[in-house]
Amino acid sequence: QLTVDISQDIEIHAPIGDAYKALLRRITDESSTPDNKPMPMVLEPWPGGRWFRDLGDGQGHLWGFVQVIKPPTLIEIQGPMFMSYAVAGHIQFRLTQIPGGTELSLRHRVLGLVEQQHREGVVYGWRHVLESVKKFAE
Repeated sequence: QLTVDISQDIEIHAPIGDAYKALLRRITDESSTPDNKPMPMVLEPWPGGRWFRDLGDGQGHLWGFVQVIKPPTLIEIQGPMFMSYAVAGHIQFRLTQIPGGTELSLRHRVLGLVEQQHREGVVYGWRHVLESVKKFAE
């Protein structure tokens, strides 16, 4: 198995602009692990911008680079994300206005020798992100 392909959606009872702001908040300042340990991240919101965990003193973890950003409907990031080994990854956050709110769709695809713990944890981890965005937006 050299691939991972995760697709998840969530309905958010909030306008698309509020949902987009909640997504940015969740993947940056309010980022946390599924067991709710803080893990603040930085997103440079322009094509080629970095998404990384800043540990201070020049230390950190690069998760990826912004490939596409079209507020308030789309963010795509390519890079290894949380995997500090040889993989190629791409994540897409797509927001769509629907009656009564916004649908947030996530698609994460990876090519490489993905460790079993990451293969198992990624489904739960991304669900945690989507549910947090919903909570922040609503």
